[in-house]
Amino acid sequence: MTKIGKNYKMISSQNAPRSEFHDELSLTGCEVSINHLKAGESVPFVHSHKQNEEVYVVIEGSGVLYIDGEEFEVSAGDILRIDPDGKRCFKASSNSDLKYICIQCKASSLEQFSDGDGILNTEKPSWL
Repeated sequence: MTKIGKNYKMISSQNAPRSEFHDELSLTGCEVSINHLKAGESVPFVHSHKQNEEVYVVIEGSGVLYIDGEEFEVSAGDILRIDPDGKRCFKASSNSDLKYICIQCKASSLEQFSDGDGILNTEKPSWL
């Protein structure tokens, strides 16, 4: 399902091993992907970035994160931020799939957020 309005675009994600949404959502400030590793599977490489930091949100299951030579367990509800230089790789636990969202954006590019950027409007939805 795709829904497009003047100020938004909504899509339905597919249940695939990796889905990237940069093009589908016409993103201009970040990249978003959903990644799904089956039990025992691993991302087949270690990677870092030239300028982009990444935020990972583990939404299902458990696994192991390799980061700069260290390995530690991650599970649903964990949220991690990794510097561009961080050398990283994920592996799902042997008895659990691992599903996580990755949000990638240029490090040190955020100039405003929430209170500094948000504007309260007088419009109201039907439920208020």
